[in-house]
Amino acid sequence: QVQLVESGGGLVQPGGSLRLSCAASGFTFSDWGMNWFRRAPGKGFEFVSGIKSNPRITSYADFVKGRFTISRDNAKDTLFLQMNSLKPEDTAVYYCLQDGGQWPPKSQGTQVTVSS
Repeated sequence: QVQLVESGGGLVQPGGSLRLSCAASGFTFSDWGMNWFRRAPGKGFEFVSGIKSNPRITSYADFVKGRFTISRDNAKDTLFLQMNSLKPEDTAVYYCLQDGGQWPPKSQGTQVTVSS
C-alpha cells in the first residue's frame, strides 16, 4: 500500500525559507519519479516540481524557478523541496505524489503559510 507523508510546513515571513519532506513507503521509491503539487485556498491543484528516478532530471513550474529545489534521498525513501525567497502567493497545502499516482492526492499534505 502506497503511503506518502509530507512534513516541514509552517508559518514563515516573506523572503524566508522552508524545507519540505515526503516520506514514502509501500513501493520501490528509487524506481519512480516523484512530484510536488500544491493547492492554494479556493484554487485547484497545480504542479510545483518533479524529479525522475534519475535525480539529475528535474522540472519546475515557472513561478518557482530559481527559488525552489527538489531533491531525493533514495536510501531513505524521502523526497525534499527546499523553498527559498518565499512569497505570500506560495501559501498553500503542499502534496507529494509519485508519477502516475492516484489523482487527486490522498495524502494529508503540509500547510505552508507565508505572511508577515
